[in-house]
Amino acid sequence: MAKMGYGYGSECHLLRYLGRHRDLLDARVRKVVGAWEVHWLDFEFDPAKEWPDVEWAGLDFLPTESLARTAWQGFWPQRGTPPNWDAVGQVTIDGRLEWLLVEAKAHLEELQSSCTAMEEGGRPTILAAMEATKRALGVPTDRDWLTGYYQYCNRLAILHFLNGHDVPARLLLIYFFGDKVPGRECPKDQEEWTNAIRAQAAHVGLPEYHPLIDRIHTLFLPVAS
Repeated sequence: MAKMGYGYGSECHLLRYLGRHRDLLDARVRKVVGAWEVHWLDFEFDPAKEWPDVEWAGLDFLPTESLARTAWQGFWPQRGTPPNWDAVGQVTIDGRLEWLLVEAKAHLEELQSSCTAMEEGGRPTILAAMEATKRALGVPTDRDWLTGYYQYCNRLAILHFLNGHDVPARLLLIYFFGDKVPGRECPKDQEEWTNAIRAQAAHVGLPEYHPLIDRIHTLFLPVAS
């Protein structure tokens, strides 16, 4: 978990909405996802850390006896830093409980990331997972999912993995606008985010229609309504 900004940044604003504007957030989430209700998982504590909370990482939110957690060990490296979630919840859709995995952004630089795993470490396993996901989603093989927008791409890989292992899951991308992060370019409205997201989409290469199209949701939220 990165050090949280005081009064700015996606982590700060997500916590504000979860703690002080929960009804508003839940209503917006239910609408964009098409859910009847939403329930958020609490984070674990870690008293040894300066900020004594632990984000949900990888598939740790699944029950320990889940078959998907066992299969995950062969799909993704078990050493190094696993993907972390800004929030994890469960939503009820058509009477069925599904996982809701959240990524939140407040400035444009947060969209950019590249894989730092080493060749002698987990990089080959990550590459294999990405290639398998691209094939399943109909993405051209020449698209580079390890450079530029790696975080978004590994979220797609995890979403593909979960649903392919009979674990219904959805990805919720929250974009805050109107923030003031020192030294960063913060979109002032939804339109500015949309332009950046289009650039991301062009790089990633998802086809207009793909198997996960109904499981990826976008929510734009103002820092102050």
